[in-house]
Amino acid sequence: MPADDSSIAGKVLAVTRGLRIPHSEFDFLASRSSGPGGQNVNKVSSKIQLRWNVETSPSLTDAQRTLIVEHCKRRITREGLLLVASERYRDQPKNRADVLEKLAALLQEALRPKTIRKKSRVPRRVKEGRLKDKRHRADVKSGRRRPGDD
Repeated sequence: MPADDSSIAGKVLAVTRGLRIPHSEFDFLASRSSGPGGQNVNKVSSKIQLRWNVETSPSLTDAQRTLIVEHCKRRITREGLLLVASERYRDQPKNRADVLEKLAALLQEALRPKTIRKKSRVPRRVKEGRLKDKRHRADVKSGRRRPGDD
């Protein structure tokens, strides 16, 4: 059940300072949710699935698109649709807000610059201390042996 366009007109998902995605690019599909809810779960479509075409989105730069596709490759279909679902709550509006939060967090994680680890040397004093402790431990253990077991 697609949402009507009047409720999403003019709304924007702010992911980062440089990335804002209009809600009109998203398709929201409602379906029956699993889990607790009694008889209500059988008649209400509260689960929300968000579909967003990453491949054709005009909101993304090529670099952003590449990062998102690489980070979210298991969530993207062959057609280029990124799928995110939420059935945490028992009503559609809360699940809709939750799915948008999930998408924003997913995109922020994908677009976060990767920190490159700088290799550092182990200081000589640390190496010497480790070897000293190792010799001490060996001496303690050898002192426990019976004389003549060498």
